[in-house]
Amino acid sequence: MVCQECNERPATLHFTKVVNGEKTEVHLCEQCAQDKGEMFMFDSSPGFSVNNLLAGLLNIAPAFKQAKETEIPKTEVLQCEKCKMTIHQFINVGRFGCAHCYETFKEELTPLLKRVHNGNVEHHGKVPERMGGAIHVKKKVLQLKSELQTMIADEEFEKAAEIRDEIRSLEKEMKKEGGDNE
Repeated sequence: MVCQECNERPATLHFTKVVNGEKTEVHLCEQCAQDKGEMFMFDSSPGFSVNNLLAGLLNIAPAFKQAKETEIPKTEVLQCEKCKMTIHQFINVGRFGCAHCYETFKEELTPLLKRVHNGNVEHHGKVPERMGGAIHVKKKVLQLKSELQTMIADEEFEKAAEIRDEIRSLEKEMKKEGGDNE
């Protein structure tokens, strides 16, 4: 779909406005939306943007405020080495300037990610059920090996032996399945 304003670039922002039961749809490219004040649909709010809306819905601002107050001294402004974006610019814009920003602002993002992802800050991914057994078994073996190390460190050798045996049986199962496929 092409931008309704410039008729040149692809429309990436799609707005629907309903007034007195009458529905109006507008499709704009990012540049035209910015030229019109990002969210031109909100007539009485000139400084309102999609980023402000999302920040309000997710309650992001307090997480960043807390991070700024506790982790960043006021004299030091954290800035990405590659694109020169600051954390304050990120909060206002709502997106990073480059991939390196994720590493630069990692400390400041942790409270936000914990809040958004129910306490998780690492992405482990999911495996579709149809992809099946081998991947699930490998993940289980890795998990059990981690548990085994914990049991050994805690000197719970009986439980460690049970886990070791379970790992061995799963590895035998994987070899058997691998042998059938070859």
